[in-house]
Amino acid sequence: MVTIGIIYTSGRERFGVPLGSPATELLLLAAGIVLLYVGAELLIKGAADLALAIGLKASTVGVTVVAFATTAPELFVAVVGAVTVSTDIGLGAIVGSNIANIGLVLGIAALIRPLDVSEVVLRNHIPFMILAALLLVGLGWDGRLGRIEGVVLLGALAGFTLVVMRRIQRTQSGITAAEREEMPDVTPRTVGVVLVGLVALVGGSQWLISGGRGLLSAAGFSDLFIGLTVLAIGTSLPELAASVVAAVRDETSFSIGNVVGSNIYNVLAVIGILAILTPIRVSPGVRAFEFPALVAMTVLVVGLMYRGERLSRLDGFVLVVAYGVFVYLLFP
Repeated sequence: MVTIGIIYTSGRERFGVPLGSPATELLLLAAGIVLLYVGAELLIKGAADLALAIGLKASTVGVTVVAFATTAPELFVAVVGAVTVSTDIGLGAIVGSNIANIGLVLGIAALIRPLDVSEVVLRNHIPFMILAALLLVGLGWDGRLGRIEGVVLLGALAGFTLVVMRRIQRTQSGITAAEREEMPDVTPRTVGVVLVGLVALVGGSQWLISGGRGLLSAAGFSDLFIGLTVLAIGTSLPELAASVVAAVRDETSFSIGNVVGSNIYNVLAVIGILAILTPIRVSPGVRAFEFPALVAMTVLVVGLMYRGERLSRLDGFVLVVAYGVFVYLLFP
């Protein structure tokens, strides 16, 4: 078992308190929460303005720009963790993050405000989320994800990108000259707001996960457990913050699109890139529990979406409880 060591350096301080101390971790948590909130507010505001300026639906922006950007923490943690420590970190972070996106992010967002699921998401994007989960499980069932599997995943990502680009082209071609005249211009300020929001989200999530990761590692928990819990929840914080703020602001299309797109990019892009960089070992425990849990959560949320083309507060409660059960069963 490989564990991540946490270094306690005497004489070094951060924010006026010793590094590695509980006070430092609390300060990081507080600062991370503030950054996440500010970043989510800026990101949703900027993305909404961007969608209005280029004539796209909020769900399309959510499943592309916002989803791809909020996948940055998963990509960073998975690649760095796998290359420098073990592939269990990368795989655990992605599987756990996708489960957290469904159970925690969508569940909490639906509890705040029922989430309508657009026809575009149901028809074009949900099938790729299902495909991504099934591909990951199918390709990794023999205990290994290598370069060939990585190429397959990136090929599926190319197909998803093609579908999205064609949808955008159809949307753009359907805009009349009069409608274009009324559309605002894409300004540097709008792009800047989105970028600042993304930086704040990534920075806040990193601060929040650092304390928990170090504590669990020092306590002797495995890399896979750390990836499936602390890193998974931590790297899902951008999606959680963005989706919750979107629900509060009644921009619920962002919430759905953000999670669906993020789950697609997590598997097809992050695991695809990771498998090409270094072969990923899939332990028997992952195949026995985490893979079935990912498929079960995906089937659950898709069933709830198709049942009424929305996620009600009751659906949100069901998702949060399902995620709670998953985390409970993870504890050794």
